[in-house]
Amino acid sequence: MKNINQEIIVAIGSGAIAQAIVRRIGVGKSILLADIKAENAEVAAQVLRQSGFDVSTASVDVSNRHSVAMLAKQAEKLGAVKGVVLTAGLSPSQASAQAILKVDLYGTAVVFEEFGQVIAEGGSAVVIGSQSSHRLAVDELSQAQADALATLPAEELLQLDFVQTIDDSLKAYQIAKRGNALRVIAEAVKWGERGARINCISAGIVYTPLAYDELTSAERGEFYRNMLAKSPAKRGGTPDEIGALAEFLFNASYISGSDILIDGGVTAAYKYGALKP
Repeated sequence: MKNINQEIIVAIGSGAIAQAIVRRIGVGKSILLADIKAENAEVAAQVLRQSGFDVSTASVDVSNRHSVAMLAKQAEKLGAVKGVVLTAGLSPSQASAQAILKVDLYGTAVVFEEFGQVIAEGGSAVVIGSQSSHRLAVDELSQAQADALATLPAEELLQLDFVQTIDDSLKAYQIAKRGNALRVIAEAVKWGERGARINCISAGIVYTPLAYDELTSAERGEFYRNMLAKSPAKRGGTPDEIGALAEFLFNASYISGSDILIDGGVTAAYKYGALKP
């Protein structure tokens, strides 16, 4: 039975960044932790429970609309959905180009659409994008292509000609994450009609298992290690640093439709510093 006084935080993806965020925004609330692997969600939930958090778990596949819709309904039955944290995704070293687009582009759009129907007044969402999308040239996308990524129904995104022709996993990742940031702008208008907000965090290399896949990748590991070494910060980020920014965004009632870059200056070095091609 729904408890109208219970505030619900939904975290999609149960890794280190999701845990860091919900530790900051989940105090006194009920956390619904969802992952494509239910066992991963339960392991993370147990750690959080032992730290005093109220946590339930679910399995979800963001590339499947029915799965996401069921999660949204489950969350709404628990109480007022006040927060959505989306960290689930695939990295360039984990999957093919089209698989990445199905999860990172289409899946993110589906989450926005489904949870945009249940988010409570005063609610907020944060999606984890990537600094990699900021390395795309400013004219990589035409205005029409950018508008399509921002506004088309999720099911039409993968049918776009320029999306279907992507066969490089890194390019797919960059376009998907640029699409996430663009879509947040359009979704902010819709979410605003419900009195809610939505923002994107374009994170640099943050030390998580996914990041280590990239740092040790035979194909791109050396590139990423060099990237960190020549960045102004000269290091990767920590989940707690992303968590602190996400907490700020959840409390910053005047910020919606924004994409915040947090990458230790990697993008700056790539454009104007030691990493410039």
